[in-house]
Amino acid sequence: MNTRELVTEATLARLNVLRMIRAGKSGHLGGAFSCIDIVTALYFAVLRVEPSDPADPDRDRFLLSAGHKALSQYAVLARRGFFPEEWLDTYGSVSTKLPGHPDMHKLPGVEANTGALGHGLAIAAGMALGLRAAGNGGRVFTILGDGELPEGSNWEGASIASHHKLGNLVAFIDVNDLQISGRTADVMNMEPIADKFRAFGWRTTTIDGNDIDSILGSVRYASSDPSAPTAVVARTTKAKGISFLEGTLASHYWKPSADELRAAESELRAASGLLVGKE
Repeated sequence: MNTRELVTEATLARLNVLRMIRAGKSGHLGGAFSCIDIVTALYFAVLRVEPSDPADPDRDRFLLSAGHKALSQYAVLARRGFFPEEWLDTYGSVSTKLPGHPDMHKLPGVEANTGALGHGLAIAAGMALGLRAAGNGGRVFTILGDGELPEGSNWEGASIASHHKLGNLVAFIDVNDLQISGRTADVMNMEPIADKFRAFGWRTTTIDGNDIDSILGSVRYASSDPSAPTAVVARTTKAKGISFLEGTLASHYWKPSADELRAAESELRAASGLLVGKE
């Protein structure tokens, strides 16, 4: 896919998130929208995966460490063909395969149960080490949120990845500057993030995490040196794509009115060049 096509896919994925929120009446929209460009770029232009064979041993692995952003992964997995898009309409129901946090036992394409914040990087490092030990050329990608960085297990995982020179591991840090309790700088300031990962022995780069070309460029950078893991500090906007929610704490967990949901859908459809749907 070219850049324009990937941008369109990201918009369609955002519409899928709104489809789930319509079904479930609420959801973690802010973080899902801040990282969804990364998730889209990975699944449609980077990851070696096959929706018809999600357990292919030679696949690349993707872990969403910040599991409350699961709506982004569900939206893209559906677009990529891992499961029927009709399943999105079950979000929020008792029998759904799309729980609030990803569950590897319920949905194809999910590699691990995540959302106990701070665990994803360590799991990803273990996967990367295991793949290398098995002589498997698969790569592991993970997305962390800036709000989960204070968890100490992140830095144990970072140490392991550096010590074992896991060049097959790439961690995107979704820095949208907000978490459930407020601004990350006020709750627990972890800046300078890039310098911290660099001090742990990681190669680092900082990008606009809502720009497709920047995201793809960071993957090329990560591939250029297999001797160390790569941390991509992705500066993003919470709720990116919905003008009246962007950069707001209210978007972290959104319970929209019918009018707000229609306005959000209309804005995204207009942005993607689609006809505004009628209820």
